[in-house]
Amino acid sequence: MKVEAECSACLISRGCAEVYMATTNPALRFRCMAEIVKLINREFKPTSNSADLGTKRDKIIRELTGNRDPYQRTKKLSNQKAKELVPYVQKFVDEGYSQKDRFKKACLCAIVGNIMEFDIPGHNFTLKDLRKTIGRAAKDLVIDDMDSAYELAKKNGKILFLADNAGEIVFDAILVEQLKNMGLHVTYVVKEAPVINDATMEDVEFCGMDNLADEVMTTGADAVGLQLKLVSPEFLKVYDKAKLVFAKGMGYAETLTEFELKKPHFLMFRSKCTPVANYFCVPRHKNIAKLMP
Repeated sequence: MKVEAECSACLISRGCAEVYMATTNPALRFRCMAEIVKLINREFKPTSNSADLGTKRDKIIRELTGNRDPYQRTKKLSNQKAKELVPYVQKFVDEGYSQKDRFKKACLCAIVGNIMEFDIPGHNFTLKDLRKTIGRAAKDLVIDDMDSAYELAKKNGKILFLADNAGEIVFDAILVEQLKNMGLHVTYVVKEAPVINDATMEDVEFCGMDNLADEVMTTGADAVGLQLKLVSPEFLKVYDKAKLVFAKGMGYAETLTEFELKKPHFLMFRSKCTPVANYFCVPRHKNIAKLMP
């Protein structure tokens, strides 16, 4: 998907918040923001992709400040708070009356976990919101292709699972457990290095995903969403061979919609900003479970 006008404000606002986490040096903060503004001025066009610009913005911040992971503290807190809710979420999923119902409940929880995103203008998330949002997850679901995703998963037997943020990875583990209970082979993929608050191998180890999924690997990149020109040859080989992809988060939604998809992709995310909501023709702050193409 392409940028809308308000994406410029989000890129700058989120960049500013990240810069202030990355360094306390006023001069360095000013220099970072000046470079981000230059980036927007140079590359913000109707044909631009916000995930691509966000990746370049974060690279500027890391290189100028020397801080490789400005969201490190926030990510750890997200993981810890999400883990506190595991008994509640597990009970919600286990109450499913059939394998398909438990799969769908686990999908809903994984989607709700996607609200764990910070510094998006108008997305005023607090960690206290999680339990309440899980309770109304089904009501907030405005695109529901979970039945089709369930049947495809059973038919294909293998799933390539592209993770999004720290924190929500804890809820992903509950969905992966359900996929394993269905007899499926799951390859779980995180980012090679920090970008925004996306999950990395450190988060995999925290929630025990390395002991749950059949395989765990990285994209080989520190990029928002899926940017094929940046991923490693190893990941690209796995991605090309995959027959069914589960993709979490708006970053993947923003980038996968740029491709001519040749295999089913099951997108699971929360419509946290207006441009993404507009693209999928849904209201903001709703849950999406969309099978593409």
